[in-house]
Amino acid sequence: MVQEIICIVCPRGCHLKVDPENDYEVTGNSCPRGIPYGKAELKNPTRVVTSTVKIKGADLTRCPVKTDQAVPKAKMQEVMELINTITLEAPVRVGDVITKRILDTDANLVVCRDIS
Repeated sequence: MVQEIICIVCPRGCHLKVDPENDYEVTGNSCPRGIPYGKAELKNPTRVVTSTVKIKGADLTRCPVKTDQAVPKAKMQEVMELINTITLEAPVRVGDVITKRILDTDANLVVCRDIS
């Protein structure tokens, strides 16, 4: 059954039609980047996770963090559960790796703001 999704690769927001029964054929794309996006979104959807973690020893109580690359959408809940257990100690710098290969993915959890 053909599935319709909106492409988020660029601001155009093409309405893609992806046919999993026909080798994930993608139609409706205005640029070539929609084809790999449409296929990946049905085969193995991924997302970059952004959130905050607790931090001690700073004026702020939360520190923004994100995964440095996309993780499988199926693992997002587990990633968030792990993130919610983390407490950092100031100071931290942008790019500091908090957790390497989070939940056995290729993504690292990194700091997104300098906090003294």
